[in-house]
Amino acid sequence: MIAALIFYMFAGLAVASGVMVISARNPVHSVLFLILCFFNAAGLFLLLGAEFLAMVLVVVYVGAVAVMFLFVVMMLDINFLKLREGVAQYLPTGAVIGLVLLVELAVVFGGWAFAPDVEALLAAPIPPTDQMTNTEALGRLIYTNYVFLFQASGVILLVAMIGAILLTHRTRTGVRKQKIYDQVGRTAANSVEIRKVSTGGGI
Repeated sequence: MIAALIFYMFAGLAVASGVMVISARNPVHSVLFLILCFFNAAGLFLLLGAEFLAMVLVVVYVGAVAVMFLFVVMMLDINFLKLREGVAQYLPTGAVIGLVLLVELAVVFGGWAFAPDVEALLAAPIPPTDQMTNTEALGRLIYTNYVFLFQASGVILLVAMIGAILLTHRTRTGVRKQKIYDQVGRTAANSVEIRKVSTGGGI
């Protein structure tokens, strides 16, 4: 009974905070509601016995992603009132794209079929908690059955990180960049010029 009440509390707060993320007018408030949603999702993972996933959700998403969103939103100082001025002219295009996505989702879920060996997968033995922890079981599953997919996801994230760095350091006109090599290689001979100035005269 208590577990059910805690579940409904976490689930209700997660849904409510998710709605507030997309309905809040202030972007900073949206990020704060997103952090609240992540915490409630971590609580649901704890109820399922997946404490490792709950910890990863809090550390990675709350501690890194959401905080990064918050700092970016606060540092950019975007004029959202000016951005909302052209919403009406893009509304038909957005409606068409939304309709296309809705049709795609209907096609995907309409043709959904279970795998023939789904009963065998559901009946797979689960190791007792006194013999293997949740973290160990998840690690064995990822690094044995899904090791190639796990490595592929890591490569995709690495390529995305390199692309972001290259886009940041691309050559742009009118932008002055710091050149560490030239600064470190400077000497007194090519940096300082001693000139004798006469009294009452200028350089």
